Amino acid sequence: MKPMTAPRSRTISVRRNRWHRFVRFGNRRSTRILARFSALAILAFVATQGLRDGGHLDYPGSPWDNTSGRIASLFGFAADGIKISGLKYHDAEAVLTPLGVRPGGSLIGFDAANARKMLENMDWVLSAKVLRMFPNQLEIAVVEREPFAIWQRGGSHYVIDRTGAAMSSLDPATLARLPLVTGEGAQTAISELVNQLEAHPQLKSRVLAAARVGQRRWTLHLDNGVVIALPEKDIGAALAKIEELDQRHDLLSKGIKGIDLRIAGRVTVAVTELPAETGRKLKVSQRQ
Repeated sequence: MKPMTAPRSRTISVRRNRWHRFVRFGNRRSTRILARFSALAILAFVATQGLRDGGHLDYPGSPWDNTSGRIASLFGFAADGIKISGLKYHDAEAVLTPLGVRPGGSLIGFDAANARKMLENMDWVLSAKVLRMFPNQLEIAVVEREPFAIWQRGGSHYVIDRTGAAMSSLDPATLARLPLVTGEGAQTAISELVNQLEAHPQLKSRVLAAARVGQRRWTLHLDNGVVIALPEKDIGAALAKIEELDQRHDLLSKGIKGIDLRIAGRVTVAVTELPAETGRKLKVSQRQ
């Protein structure tokens, strides 16, 4: 007796029925209308986004301003909630403009990981975190570099942090309270000088500028015009000697114009005026 087999015609019939149902669904008028409307909407959005990115719609008073944002809002992808934290010296525009984001704008295609990398490539950002809560919320946390000094190089001035990194987005004129440093290599060496000055707060408060000489030593310029030439080594000992002489003899308030400590064991003081001779230098030998 031969084994019974399932009729193949039934399987074929089922497959045909499924295919026919799919074809009938696609042939429905409502389905065709929906498909055409969706295609037109996508094409309109892509075209508008292309015109916007190309700058053709971006001008003051443009009726097409933020068209992509309005279209994105229909689908719930407009930036309706943006939270930015950590800003001290910059405003929100300094964060959003490089990312191409604005309140109410489109978030379609926004990549949070790429946005974080873009922010951290900016010279004033130390670190950043970008989170997107779908569909329309953004949280951005920024840690700014801290302004430490103003570095003059040639005829240009740059705000720098403690590591010497320049922050091009900050205007040095708005941070005139920071010390001015000049000379090649001054931007990376100023941190150590400030560390040494921290032990002598009275002297530190009077330093207006510091010039790096030959990338080897410093010359300090005080608020009363006195110029102090420091040695290449043992800066801390030299600063302590100046403070000692000022406390004992009120040296920095006696009309002098300069103090030279470049030679070990010797303090040379240049006075501005003497009764018998103007500009004469007094040498005071000190055993250290």
